[in-house]
Amino acid sequence: MDLVQASEIQMDRREFVSGLTAASAFAGLMQIAAAAEARRVALVIGNGAYRNVPTLLNPPNDAGDIAAALTRLGFSVSLMPNAGFDDMRRGLIALGRDAAGADMAVVYFAGHGMEISGENWLIPIDAELKRDTDAANEAISLQSAMLQVSNTTSLGLVILDACRNNPFAAKMNRSIATRAAPNNGLGRIEPVGNVLVAYAARDGTTAFDGDQRNSPFAAALLRNIETPGVEVTFMFRNVRDEVMEATHNEQQPFVYGSLSRRAIYLAGRPAGGAEGAAGVTPAPAEVSPARSQAPMSTAVDPALVGTWEIMVPSGRGQSRWIWQIMGDGTYSFRAEPPRSARPHEGTITAANGHWTLRALKGLSGYSDSGAYEIHDTLAMITGKLGSGAWKRSVE
Repeated sequence: MDLVQASEIQMDRREFVSGLTAASAFAGLMQIAAAAEARRVALVIGNGAYRNVPTLLNPPNDAGDIAAALTRLGFSVSLMPNAGFDDMRRGLIALGRDAAGADMAVVYFAGHGMEISGENWLIPIDAELKRDTDAANEAISLQSAMLQVSNTTSLGLVILDACRNNPFAAKMNRSIATRAAPNNGLGRIEPVGNVLVAYAARDGTTAFDGDQRNSPFAAALLRNIETPGVEVTFMFRNVRDEVMEATHNEQQPFVYGSLSRRAIYLAGRPAGGAEGAAGVTPAPAEVSPARSQAPMSTAVDPALVGTWEIMVPSGRGQSRWIWQIMGDGTYSFRAEPPRSARPHEGTITAANGHWTLRALKGLSGYSDSGAYEIHDTLAMITGKLGSGAWKRSVE
């Protein structure tokens, strides 16, 4: 072997080793990125043992149970029962650091909360709040909690069971300078970006602490938060309905914020969705001749054309609703058993994630509209009729 060949072999070896090193480094970076995307963090606070006002019984229970549920959902959870001001402040700072670049970050707070001069405050157990101006030094602002969860890649979520009747308000002196009077409950907010804020009771109203282990809101949340295949905004709609039923419409939960059309799941995507539909061929669209009374429409997303079904709870058990959407802009609807919903037909438009329909036969004068998002054999639909996860029918 001459010197030239030896030199070439040595260079080849160096390039090979260098390539392996680069590939290993790249793989490591990809693993780190994947881990960051999947990372979920949460701070859970349950304040009941207030030192200067009567004790709330349920918040520590609520917080412990929610923390356990979030842990089962893959969150790294920091649980703080009966937290003072310094503990809450440090907990939020730590959460904000962990939330940067994480997939999801959640703050759950149960306890006293109040609005003063248009700003919402979460009350630590050591607060005195003799004057409204003391809030800035003795309480944690909701705005700061929202900021700590705002740097995630997917969802920042603040859940507040903090609208209970507040004894701090009754004994608090008003500031003459600001003329600020504490209001009942929490005030309306407008989150930005990928942040949602869920109130146990809508702005300006109060929530029940309850006489069971959990508050009505926490109990409904625990029944729904681990349900797989339910998009997060639909999950909170289910919670809303359960709380209103449990409180005889006296307490209405409310969610503030506006997310993109991308579906977000706390407990995993639906079976048969985009990730789970490998090898499943969608049923072919069932097309029938256009009805003479229905004007033609070309504004129907081809992905929505076909036969879809959804199971809907009713007073007599589950009923099956079947929607047949044609490419010519017409639709037909029927239910099984037939008594669960009236069959009807009409026209439909669907494009860019939004749909509208108008009944022409069976439901005189009926119209509906909403949003949709399609994942192969599954469609996430909102609207007055049939909000939920529609599956392609095998009929």
